[in-house]
Amino acid sequence: MRLTPQEQAILTLLRGDPLLDAAGLADRLGSTRASVSVALSNLTRKGAILGRGYLVRPDAAVVVVGGAIMDIKARSAAVLAAATSNPGRVATTPGGVGRNIAENLARLGTPTHLVAALGADAFGGDLLAHTRDAGVHVDHVVVGTRPTGTYLAVLDHEGDLSVAVSDMSATDALTVADLDGVRGLIRHCELLVVDGNIPADVTTWLLDSARAGDVPVVLEPVSVVKARRMAAVLAPERPVLAITPNIDELAALVGRDVPNSVPGMTRAAAELHDLGVQHVWVRRGARGSLLSSRTPDGTAAVSTNPMVSNDVVDVTGAGDSMTAGFVHALLDGRDAPDAAAYGQATAALTTESGHTVRPDLTHALVTERLTQQGTP
Repeated sequence: MRLTPQEQAILTLLRGDPLLDAAGLADRLGSTRASVSVALSNLTRKGAILGRGYLVRPDAAVVVVGGAIMDIKARSAAVLAAATSNPGRVATTPGGVGRNIAENLARLGTPTHLVAALGADAFGGDLLAHTRDAGVHVDHVVVGTRPTGTYLAVLDHEGDLSVAVSDMSATDALTVADLDGVRGLIRHCELLVVDGNIPADVTTWLLDSARAGDVPVVLEPVSVVKARRMAAVLAPERPVLAITPNIDELAALVGRDVPNSVPGMTRAAAELHDLGVQHVWVRRGARGSLLSSRTPDGTAAVSTNPMVSNDVVDVTGAGDSMTAGFVHALLDGRDAPDAAAYGQATAALTTESGHTVRPDLTHALVTERLTQQGTP
């Protein structure tokens, strides 16, 4: 399907706000209503617009709203000496939980939009270019006046973290007004993923927007501090398809200590089920994961998945790939336990790579690993 530049511009606007009419489109484009009307007719003929009301053929199954930052890792060549310069190596890598999830989804073959806040600076440009080249749609990234988020980690000569500093001010400053243009995109996507870096009021708005379009939502808590913030938005009137904490984040979500045992996690998951969360998928690192699902009769079905990795190189990004694998598998028609197994296999493959997002990750690679494990 070949589109003219004007037709491409119209589709971009309609994906952000499908309720725009010809007059509104003409105003946004600086064109005439007659010219836009002709373009809309051509788009309908070409199949890019489906039926009346400018329902745009979806080019994204998933919208991910979350953090996008540049990771800067410095590793000392010898034992760290305080208060002075240390010889070593420094590397920059695209990161951010939401951005990582979006890239993993795209590499698995799920069309994905990323909505995140970046600065108008070199790091922002690099993040956009890398994420776009990985196959993620970045048309709805918000570019503001604050610097692109960064995470600076100093590792000792053995690779252990000595100190780290993060600057997420661009994401922290994100407002509902910044995202108003993606309301239509969210209401018409197949699934929404929100990470805990997003301010609580914006997360609430996102959940409400998704509910208006009957769109399922997956929440990724990110950290203990941000899980506490996310807990405040959970409510039965804002149902959530799934939430993906580790054991510490699970404790933060329910506001109490949670034993690292199947009964302890199951009891905590039940509290989240009562708040409208259908699936609580708890990550347990090398011990795998536990999935608790609220069944139609109100009871919980619990399943566990082991971590099966051939050779762990770096665990960075494993949790993000788990979430992406889970979402991809759900949209591929798998039930929640099978999707969790798929996500666990995706994470195992990621730990065997030195990259935060494994560059050769594909659906076929994950399927092959599942077959090796004897999982269909």
